Amino acid sequence: MQSLEPFTFDYPFHAFSTSVVIQADSFEWLRRIPPASVHAIVTDPPYGVKEFDLEQLEKRANGNGGIWRIPPSFDGHHRAPLPRFTALTPKERERLSAFFQEWGRLAARALVPGGHIFIASNALLSQLVFSALVAGGLEFRGAIIRLVRTFRGGDRPKHAEAEFPEVCSLPRSCYEPWGIFRNPLPPGMTVSGCLRTYGTGGLRRISTEQPFNDVIISERTPQNERAIANHPSLKPQSFMRQLVRAVLPLGQGIIVDTFMGAGSTVAAAESLGLTCIGVERHRTYFEMAIQAIPRLASLPIGSDLSQHSFLDMFQSR
Repeated sequence: MQSLEPFTFDYPFHAFSTSVVIQADSFEWLRRIPPASVHAIVTDPPYGVKEFDLEQLEKRANGNGGIWRIPPSFDGHHRAPLPRFTALTPKERERLSAFFQEWGRLAARALVPGGHIFIASNALLSQLVFSALVAGGLEFRGAIIRLVRTFRGGDRPKHAEAEFPEVCSLPRSCYEPWGIFRNPLPPGMTVSGCLRTYGTGGLRRISTEQPFNDVIISERTPQNERAIANHPSLKPQSFMRQLVRAVLPLGQGIIVDTFMGAGSTVAAAESLGLTCIGVERHRTYFEMAIQAIPRLASLPIGSDLSQHSFLDMFQSR
């Protein structure tokens, strides 16, 4: 395994068997690492930018709202707050675009040629986020559609539910788009040439017979995983392990999660013996990840959600 110590600089960090987590601002860290030094990025960023500001996190922790709303309860179970993406103003959308354009520029600098990025988004903001990443110098390569039924959308018009009982302001969300981006290949270089030179350029197949698919049937994060890591954007291991495997076409190289949160990306990489660097600026989540990653990585994941044959799974439902 390649030594990850040169990537830690003077930041607090914690090493695992194949990975390391660092407490740092991702923008600052990306500016400090050597150019073309990582092979892939898999990350779930703060979509609205401001929902993970300390002020907004404190409001969430205290139950005082802010940009966070409590989703409706359909079955009597407690629901975690969700960020209100529809509440963003035009100025905040401009800030969002600038945020991701700069992040895209830094990500392109950090990646070797042909390195891929999988980045989580949502239906309301994906167009804005993806356009900003292209403006930052990345090549748009499509999207992974995570089929998962959430509690976003489907609500009747606010304060007029009785007046318009057959209307919903947005469709009920049943998917989560993950943008696929690639650092451009050098002029004249083919994918095979990039694979030979950098170990990048494509995505890892499920098997020699099955390519990686851009639709993945998923699940909401199971309660046993949330019990390990109480982070508002924790993604399930059954999904994340498929992403980290696919993003390294030859199964070698360094994956980075620049918005690590509680460490679900790092845990997925650890479970598969892959090398990953997680970067998180909030001390609470950094410390949470240190405890959560080994436990998440050790969880057994059933094969019913794997990509062995998407068509078979689709037809069986």
